Amino acid sequence: MIDTIRSVLAPIHRAGWPFVAVGAAAAVLGFWLFAPLGWIFAGVTAWIAYFFRDPDRVTPARAGLVVSPADGRVQLIANAAPPAELGIGDAPRPRISVFLNVFDVHVNRFPVDGQVVAAHYRAGTFVNASLDKASLDNERMSLAIMLPDGRDVAVVQIAGLVARRIVCEAAPGAIARAGARYGLIRFGSRVDVYLPSGVAPLVAIGQRVIGGESVLADLQGSEAARLGEVR
Repeated sequence: MIDTIRSVLAPIHRAGWPFVAVGAAAAVLGFWLFAPLGWIFAGVTAWIAYFFRDPDRVTPARAGLVVSPADGRVQLIANAAPPAELGIGDAPRPRISVFLNVFDVHVNRFPVDGQVVAAHYRAGTFVNASLDKASLDNERMSLAIMLPDGRDVAVVQIAGLVARRIVCEAAPGAIARAGARYGLIRFGSRVDVYLPSGVAPLVAIGQRVIGGESVLADLQGSEAARLGEVR
């Protein structure tokens, strides 16, 4: 119960405060004009505050772990080429796609330790982010992160059906720390992680993950990819 209350009352990401302020002003005006209207706007404002919640997370500290960049559900696992604009090659590599619905925390976090070596925004469509083609067609913001051992990991924020704004606070040269906040996507979206070739995903399709905490892969491990058995 305490954890649930803390999740609901988590701090609000600074990108959400303008929306909360507008909603609060509309609620005050609504109460002045017609009380039921005020309650409606108050409810909308509360939901906006909930959507932009930004809870703290405890990230596994062991070197080599790839943590989830977002809360959500693992929607797709497949081999695919990373976005061409990053310039890190076109060879297919393991890709893990995490789909966020409107009730998930939408703050995004670095999946690995390293240095951002490329960042690229690409305009696109806004089809359902759960579809495979969203990786190619939708608006996206892509980062390439160089690992200490010279390999790289790509993380891509993808706008969804109702998302209309990708916020990315990382730029080339920035130091990435696994679990640290670096951006946000508004109102439903998806985040793709492209692992180095030969690294097996340690999650399965349909699994719920927590941004900054759930382990997606082990860059130093030899465990086989999970098959998704339920026990």
